[in-house]
Amino acid sequence: MGDSKEKRTFDAIVIGSGMSGGWAAKEFCEKGLKTLVLERGRDVKHLKDYPTTNMLPWEFQHRGQVPMEIQQANPVVSRCYAFREDAMHFFVKDTDHPYTQEKPFDWIRGYQVGGKSIMWARQTQRWSDFDFEGPARDGFSVDWPIRYKDIAPWYSYVEKFAGISGNKDGIATLPDGEFLPALELSCVENYFKDFVSKNYKDRHVIYARCAHLTEPQPIHLEQGRGKCQGRNLCQRGCPFGGYYNSNSTTIPWAAKTGNMKLRPFSVVHSIIYDEQKGKATGVRVIDAKTKETIEFYAPVIFLNAAAFNTNLILLNSISNRFPHGLGNDNGLLGKYVAFHNYRARISGKYDGFKDFETDGRRPTSAYIPRFRNVFKQETDFLRGYAAGFSGFRMHEQNSTDGFGESLKTNLMKQPKLGAWGVGSHMMGETIPKETNHLQLDNDKKDEWGIPLLKISIDYDDNDDKMVKDFIEQMSEMYTKAGFTDIKTTDSKQAPGLDIHEMGGVRMGHDPKTSLLNKWNQLHACKNVFITDGACMTSTSTQNPSLTYMALTARAADYAMDKLKKNEL
Repeated sequence: MGDSKEKRTFDAIVIGSGMSGGWAAKEFCEKGLKTLVLERGRDVKHLKDYPTTNMLPWEFQHRGQVPMEIQQANPVVSRCYAFREDAMHFFVKDTDHPYTQEKPFDWIRGYQVGGKSIMWARQTQRWSDFDFEGPARDGFSVDWPIRYKDIAPWYSYVEKFAGISGNKDGIATLPDGEFLPALELSCVENYFKDFVSKNYKDRHVIYARCAHLTEPQPIHLEQGRGKCQGRNLCQRGCPFGGYYNSNSTTIPWAAKTGNMKLRPFSVVHSIIYDEQKGKATGVRVIDAKTKETIEFYAPVIFLNAAAFNTNLILLNSISNRFPHGLGNDNGLLGKYVAFHNYRARISGKYDGFKDFETDGRRPTSAYIPRFRNVFKQETDFLRGYAAGFSGFRMHEQNSTDGFGESLKTNLMKQPKLGAWGVGSHMMGETIPKETNHLQLDNDKKDEWGIPLLKISIDYDDNDDKMVKDFIEQMSEMYTKAGFTDIKTTDSKQAPGLDIHEMGGVRMGHDPKTSLLNKWNQLHACKNVFITDGACMTSTSTQNPSLTYMALTARAADYAMDKLKKNEL
């Protein structure tokens, strides 16, 4: 095993270096804990390892497109909007880490330091008590063991450090935060915002809060980050640190303390449970390159491998005490997983504002917070949906008439400005169900000898009704606002492309119906914490990453307090 056990022993171990793992590393290292951060993929250092970040379109061999042979070899990841020539090196190819689909599911992953925080869409909307109280109100899933007041100060804590742009909108369903100045909405977005405000008392159109530095504060400059340049090349990694990712923010912050040991190429096999001590003592790792098995030890373990891999690691952590997975006394590990329903879309045109056009680029859009079933149950489906909204000036297509030189002349003409285009996509809350579950595949293993993950997740009648309602309500709003050429689609896409998978290790009050308590501790193994998407009891309609960050900072603070008191 190389190093002695003493050299492989730390104050804390963090599994995963992405959105939530980076925060756990920062919190522990900042407070003086010698922390081992395990990452199954390669190291990606800010600035140094963004190979395409400053490339011009003509410098790409395929002008940004993914070659057909790569698409055909990787049908799942090729469906992701950000899997393009400029960023595909940050995504897991289908053959790199296969999985078993009992039902179609597009599992999009990023195995490197920073994880998917390099390529995320950077939307950061807080949850409200309407979200945390949802399961208790309608009886589906179990009651969250926390409410908004428990996490609100931690939202503020992570927002100030990460840098979030937005407006104070005063909306009950979407609490305000610690915001940097918002970017501008387009004239059509502002028109629709005013129209909705005047015609729907319970509906709002706002600037979508996002993790971009519009006006860097001293804490951001101390991180070495700069103002967002509006390049809209974020999935490549930003050389300015203009948006939040672990690579530019939490990981280097942890590193500069001298307390972090980052170990890439470390595939976590399982968490080691000591039956005599009644707690976890360490982590069993397989070196991704040498296939050597190595064990590391610490009194506290934060498991932040991203929702489904976190489930996989727990399911594979077998002992006499936990024959069905660590902490799995109730048999619910891997069950009640959920996601966001992105199937429905709507587009249209607006014939006004012909004397305006958009100038420059902007990393976000407008946003329509949830408005269905908020104050009462008013539809034939549970919960609700949020929506994006964008208004942009379109160009008329050049003529393709003629042959040879005349065709070339037509194609080379400066395109004329056309009407304004408008569009929205749905982000619907799905209901966690026992039938939506994850298991280990008993017959197939990956190249490190770990069982493949078997995924069985599908839509239900509630999701179909929600799609129908989104199309009806948004069509009505678009029509009344004077938009024309309205087109709606139900993509029927498989779950997964939302990249918001959640659950399987849900929080709750009762060890009989949940795996984690209100501090994100495993009920049955108190020194193991889960604060990534696996911990989520329900999904709400908001993007979840900000909530993962806040839960992680909160749980790390609690864990450190318990460590000091020798109570872990």
